[in-house]
Formats: sequence, structure tokens, C-alpha cells
Amino acid sequence: MRYRSQSVSYWYFAVAMCLFGLQLVFGLLAASKYLGPDPLLNILSFDKIKAIHTNLLLVWVLTGFMGATYYVVPEESRGEIYSTKLAYIQLVIWTLMGVTAVVGYMFGWTAGNKLLEQPFPLKIVIVIVMLMFLYNILMTIKRAGRWTVTEGVLVAGLALAALLYLPALLEYDNYTVAIFYRWWTVHLWVEGVWEMIQGGLLAYLLIRLSGADREVMEKWLYVIVGLVFLAGIIGTAHHYYWVGVPHYWLPIGGFFSALEPLALLGMAMFAYFAIRRSGLSHPNALAVHWTIGSAVFTVFGAGLLGLAHTLPDVNKWTHGTLVTAMHGHGAFYGAYAMIVMAVITYALPGLTNNRRVEGSSIGYWAFWLQIAGMFGMVLSFGTAGIGQVYLERILGLGYLDTQLKLQVHFLMLIATAMLFTLGAGLFIWDFFRNAPKLESDAIDGVPAATVI
Repeated sequence: MRYRSQSVSYWYFAVAMCLFGLQLVFGLLAASKYLGPDPLLNILSFDKIKAIHTNLLLVWVLTGFMGATYYVVPEESRGEIYSTKLAYIQLVIWTLMGVTAVVGYMFGWTAGNKLLEQPFPLKIVIVIVMLMFLYNILMTIKRAGRWTVTEGVLVAGLALAALLYLPALLEYDNYTVAIFYRWWTVHLWVEGVWEMIQGGLLAYLLIRLSGADREVMEKWLYVIVGLVFLAGIIGTAHHYYWVGVPHYWLPIGGFFSALEPLALLGMAMFAYFAIRRSGLSHPNALAVHWTIGSAVFTVFGAGLLGLAHTLPDVNKWTHGTLVTAMHGHGAFYGAYAMIVMAVITYALPGLTNNRRVEGSSIGYWAFWLQIAGMFGMVLSFGTAGIGQVYLERILGLGYLDTQLKLQVHFLMLIATAMLFTLGAGLFIWDFFRNAPKLESDAIDGVPAATVI
């Protein structure tokens, strides 16, 4: 840690890790309901647990993004955060909003719009918090008077994420119209501007972990952002296939969705060539694992598994099945969860006391158990989804009859999910077992070491 105010990021990471753990609890509860009997049916039904599970994912990843930004921007701009007080107030409001939303979902307080279930008052709080965050970051950059492409892409992604949340504030009586505009937020987040955030964080980590030339890394970043805008934005059309819109969305969605993996492949190549030049010489080898892991798993989960069922002739059979869950789990974990954990792993030695830079054996166990567990979950969802498509949509079996025939896959899902949870639990424990530093090595905003 080179600037005193970077310590703010630790508390964002701490909240993110708590929410991550809570998300896993609800994920295991959701998976267990496929096996039955369900003693919690009248208390926590599947729809409530699924809403909590998916929304906790969105909230903890966004919390991690904000914490990462509060760590990255001071180093990139070479100056202290404009207002640490504002950053802490923002975190408190954000956390209270998240807790209120989770409790509200338990009691049926929801807007009812899938993935955007937050009631309107909470959506207003989200907008306020994002404005506070962007103001603080932009004033930090303005006061420092230094702007890099890496932080520019990162901040642009966060600003566009805030802007694209505005369609979520609108409500429509027509369900088709509501679904149409829902993807302006959900798809353009997770397959659009969030990829910009991932790209910015990936570039930051690779410059520091590999010693690669900043100019080279930033040229790669331009390519990735260009591909995201070309394919990711227009690729929103693959969510319009079967919701009642005109048929011309089918070829548009099929073509541009097939191009989306190019941006993800670009990220993986970007990471590979940078690390290859460095020869894995950085002492924080665990952060290197998470960084490269994010790039590679993104190609697999978001790219390959997304392409597997995004074309219209395939998607007409697979949409709304466990094949979608296969893609969703692999994509979110590789692209967003892993990049947040990469930044946390890189930053923690400077944010905490007595933590080895190269990482601990617990950290490596956490990495490999999560990789193995998520890979097993993806396979379990995929095989169950293929069976579901055949039994339910080709042979015409009823939904419940189909689920009964898929029990072995759900047993595999729970087993691999428990393996993943063990890895995640080790990561969370490894995070909290070292106390945060009360003071940094920086004095009066002067960095203790030269910033690359």
C-alpha cells in the first residue's frame, strides 16, 4: 500500500467477503431443494432463495469492484483519495441497503422483476451511492491531475454501469416491454461494461505482476474495449429471441453473440503474453494465479459455454433450462468473482499485518478447490440441462417428472458445490486471519516506493 487512503479498500473487501459467504449459504440451500423433501418450503421457498442468491452475487461483486477502484485509482493517479470519509459513508449506506434487500426478499418485499428485484426505494439508494462513489473517484483523479488509460477504462465501466442501472427504475405494465428493457441493465452490465471493468483491473494487475510495458498493455485494452462495444452491446439481442419481439432479432442476436467470445479470447491472450514475457518472476505468485485464472476461466465459462447455447436454433431448446445455469455460474465466477479475488490477493499484503507477499498454502488450496468445485458444478449443470432438454422438451415429460430423473446430477451438483464452498471458505478465512494495518507506509500522501 503506497497511499494511506488506500486502506479504505480493505473494508470494502471485508464486506464483499461476508456477502460472498452468505451467497454460498443460499446457493447450497437452493441446490438442496432439487432433492427434497424441503422442510423450509413455507419459510424460504425456492423463488425467495434464488432471488437472494443472485442478488447477493451482484452486490458483493459490485462491492469488490468499488474496493478495487479505491485501491487502484490512487496508485494510477498518484494521489490520495479525495474523501475517505465519503467512502466510508458510502460503504455503510451500501451495506445497509444490501441487508435491507435480503431481509425484504424473505418477507416478499420485491419488485418482481427477475435479477432486478430491488424495491423502488432501494433502487434510489443504489443510484445515490453510485453517484457518491463516482464523485469521489473523479475528484480524486482531478485533484491528482494524472489520468491513465487503465483507470480510464475502469472508471468508464463503472460510470456506464451506473448509467445503465437507470432503465431498472422504470416499470411497465406490458411484460414483454419490461423484459425488453430489463436486459438494457442486466445484459449490458454483465456482457458489456462489466467486461470493461474486468479489462481495466486485468491491465492494472498485469502491469504490476508481469512488469509489462504500460503502452503495450493499454493497446491490448483498446482492442478488448472495442470488441466489447462491437459484439457485447448488440449481442443483447440474444435475450430477445423468445419474448415476443420481431423475428429480425434472431439473426442479429445469433451473429453478434457469436462474436462476443472474441473479446474474452483477447483478454486471455492479453494475460498470457504479458506473463510469458515476465517468466512468472513476481513474488506474489498467488495473485498471478488468480489473474491468469480469471482470464482463462472467462474464456471457458463466459465464452465457450455461452457460445454453446446462444445461437437461435440451439437456444430455442435450452433457454430457461439448467444449461443457462451452467453458463451463468461459469461466466460470473471466471469474469467477475475471480478478478475481484485477484485484486484482493494482490492488495492484501500491503493492507494487512504479517501477511506473506507470496501467499500461503491456505491461499493455494482455496484457489484450486474453487477451480475444481466450479468446474464440477458447471459439468453438473450442463449434464442435467442436456437431460432436461431431452426429457422435457423433446419427449414431453412434465417438469416434476423430469426433475425426478435428474437426481443423480443434483447429487453431483451439491457435492461439487460443497467442494467449491470449502475453497471459498478457506479464501474468506485467509482474508480475515490477518488484521488490517492501521497506518500505511505513506507519510503525508508521499508514496513509500516509486509507482510503476
